[in-house]
Amino acid sequence: MISLDLNFHILTRDLSHYLENQVKVGLFGSGVGLSLVLGFSAAYTCYYLLSVAKKPQLISGGKKFYQFLREQCPVVSETYYPTFWCWESRIQTLLRPFVTAKPGVVYRNELIKALDGGQISLDWFDNDDSVPHPDPATRPTILLLPGLTGTSRESYILHMVQQSRDLGYRWVVPDRNTLGNKEPRTPRTYCAANTEDLETVIEHIQRIHAAAPIMAAGVSMGGMMLANYLGRKGRKTCLRGVVVFSAGWDVFECTASLEKPLDRFLFNSYLTSCLQASVHRHRPVLEKCYDIDHVMKAKTIRQFDERFTSIMFGYPTNDDYYRDASPIHRLKSVQVPMLCLNAADDVFSPSHAIPVEAVKQNPNLALLITCHGGHIGFLEGLWPRQSTYMDRVFKQFAQAVIEQGSRLQDLS
Repeated sequence: MISLDLNFHILTRDLSHYLENQVKVGLFGSGVGLSLVLGFSAAYTCYYLLSVAKKPQLISGGKKFYQFLREQCPVVSETYYPTFWCWESRIQTLLRPFVTAKPGVVYRNELIKALDGGQISLDWFDNDDSVPHPDPATRPTILLLPGLTGTSRESYILHMVQQSRDLGYRWVVPDRNTLGNKEPRTPRTYCAANTEDLETVIEHIQRIHAAAPIMAAGVSMGGMMLANYLGRKGRKTCLRGVVVFSAGWDVFECTASLEKPLDRFLFNSYLTSCLQASVHRHRPVLEKCYDIDHVMKAKTIRQFDERFTSIMFGYPTNDDYYRDASPIHRLKSVQVPMLCLNAADDVFSPSHAIPVEAVKQNPNLALLITCHGGHIGFLEGLWPRQSTYMDRVFKQFAQAVIEQGSRLQDLS
């Protein structure tokens, strides 16, 4: 104890001697204060450059698709520099809706009939001023599926619409949830496993724009629906290519991740309340078939699915629904070029559940994994208002599929 006290006394004496001799104006003067700031900045910069900013990992089941992406989409080979002051996954996820700008877009709404008699709302951006593709009959069309509670007004949707506008493409965003503020005709919404509405939308697009190339992009649950659709359809689809962002590949693992205390507080409870708000908005129609009072008492997404989603789509148990909704089981059947972007730190889609081995077995699949980016975050730049890494991946891949799609016809 005497030795410990003596060492501590010597340490404090030496530190006081250093401060007295190095700085006469105090800790927050021009000496030590500046030194501490510069030292911390240098240490943080070194840590950021060595541990945060990294090149993404590109994985593909075939050399042809891999080489195509390296040549046509240089972004897959570039170092991803997350915004240095908010690179942590949860911060990226939470801040993205607030810091990214919302470009002005005027949509044209169309309502089409679903197979069950309900309605599907389509928000079109026709891009009639397109210079590269002035003929509406052959203007490339991109179908986008938003996330779980997303609409055509989400910032990430608007940014991709802006990217498509620059390329001269046409956009369409389906939404069975809001129906353009109209009441639903049937007591059914949507889920990740059921692709009937998606098939209806794709067939409608192909029917009215038969001569136009069509590709699709899906974000979060929208990406899960697209992957499940491709797994079911194989080659029997008109889509030339698909890009998927922040998809959850194994619903059991995704749900378990979101039920951890911090993530339940930050994300799970909020998303559950959003789902309940959607149900409440159409309560007069839905309460004829479901116990809405019980649904409104759900505290997590799992409880909501147990009380509402799995029952609505006729699954014996919620586990049966989650198994059917997990795209990882259908990746081997995908026969259309599909690029998937995931962040290794995404709490919605944990890294151990990213289907690396399944992708390696299918030459039509490619997986791009960044170390950081969160869930639909991928913020970059000092002040990430205008564009994200995800936007750049989308733009380059969409242009490559539309303009160089003939090179992707046979990837096996």
